[in-house]
Order: sequence, then C-alpha cells, then structure tokens
Amino acid sequence: MKIVTKKINLDLNHPIIMGILNITPDSFYDGGIYNNYNYALQHTSNMIKYGATIIDIGGESTRPGANKVSLQQELDRVIPIIEAIVNRFNILISIDTSKAVVMEEAAKAGVHIINDIRSLHEPNALETAAKTGLLICIMHILNQSKIKHQMYNCKNIVIEIKQYLLYEINRCKKAGITKNRLIIDPGFGFGKNVSYNYKLLSKLNELHSLGLPILVGISRKSMIGILLNLPLKERLIGSIVCAVIAIMKGACIIRTHDVKETAQAIKIIKETFLEKEKNYYE
Repeated sequence: MKIVTKKINLDLNHPIIMGILNITPDSFYDGGIYNNYNYALQHTSNMIKYGATIIDIGGESTRPGANKVSLQQELDRVIPIIEAIVNRFNILISIDTSKAVVMEEAAKAGVHIINDIRSLHEPNALETAAKTGLLICIMHILNQSKIKHQMYNCKNIVIEIKQYLLYEINRCKKAGITKNRLIIDPGFGFGKNVSYNYKLLSKLNELHSLGLPILVGISRKSMIGILLNLPLKERLIGSIVCAVIAIMKGACIIRTHDVKETAQAIKIIKETFLEKEKNYYE
C-alpha cells in the first residue's frame, strides 16, 4: 500500500518505524531526557541512522496523571525542534498533538503527519486538520474530550474498537478528509486492562476490514510491565516481542522508543517472510 498526499509519498508494503521524540519533562519513559534542544537533535540523528522512517514529536505527555500543557508551552517546545529537523534531515515528521493551533503551526513548519490520540475532538481540530492536507492518525480512546486511562468493561474489545474507528473515519470523511489520508491506531493501553490489550494484539488482523494502515504503539507500556513484573528500563524485550506480533498481524507502522532494536527485528521478519508478504489494503 502507498499513501500519497501533497506532502508525502509513503510506501507501507513493508513495516516502518516511527521513532518517538518527546520534548517533555514528564513523559512516562523518556520525560526530561530530550527536552534539551541539542539532545533532541542528536537523538533524532541517531533514530534516523538506526532506521526510523518517521519522527513523532510530542510536546505534551499523555501518561496517566500528567499535567496539562498550555498552548504556548506546547508551541515553544515543538516548533523550534520541527524547524531544526526540517533544516537538517531528510525525514518524515509527525506531530503528536490534539490542539488545532499546534497542528496548523506544525504544518507550516513542515510536518507530514498529525498524530492525534483524541481523534480530532478538541476545538477546531477536525476543521484545521482537514485544511492542512496532511496524513492523520486517529486512535481509539474512550472519552472524546480528554484522556481517560481508567479500566472499562466491554463484551468484545475488537468490535468496540472497530465500531469506534469506523465512526471516526466517517466523521473525518464528512469533514473533507479523504480515506487515503487516514491511519488508525487501536490505542494500546488507553483505558484497556492487560487482558484486553493482549486480546487486541492477538486479533489485530481483524482491523484490516477497515481498509486502512494500522499504527501500533506498545513500546515500554504497562501491559508489558504488569505481565512480566518489570520496571520501564527492563521492558525492551517485551516491547520487541509485541512489535513482532503486531507486524505478523499486519501492522504497518511501529511507534517505538527503541528504534535500533525494532529495526533489527523488522529486518529479520522481512528476510524470513518476504515471499509471504501480502497487501492487506487492496
């Protein structure tokens, strides 16, 4: 599958890596590490060297209990880094935000993708995202107006996610966002307990019926830590295993903190299953 818009030509016939660059003091894994301008650029350079196709830049943590960030704070954090990356590297850039103004300013600065965990439900976000012409990733989340990480019960987690994402896809189409601009994220960890997360992982291929590329973000998350009883720093192997399973189930984009190791895993998958590759989206 290829995605083509006015700013991007993205080949998703092979899995690709979205490297995480959090310009925040409080993100759950790497908060405070890369919110220094020079450190952020060096980390970006390393992720590109190790195999990232996309750099996902975030200026507001969405971990449970994180402090809200003002519009100006978020702009001050992400726009200078976006501009610096655009000027220094030939790489696709994603902006991890829910604020319409940040989307607009990031688009002007040169990003290619809007990655919104709130699926364009903040004020003016839908209209603004539509006007940018950029790719948009929408994610399954319970509450449309703010982040909720509480556990919940449902009869079938995959059906719940498919229904939600289908609603969001149609909502985007009504706003003028064509389907070839959309990516879906099932939202591992957001409101889902450990059992639901692994049930979702095992049945991820069922989301192919929506006809869109799937982005998966499991890196270092609590579903790994709780199951294996491991702290954040010891969740690398679990993260790679989950990424491999997701790819085998047809995920196109793996969002990760650990680009080098994920790229190695993908290389082995490609070599082993090259002749068995399928296009899930035609």
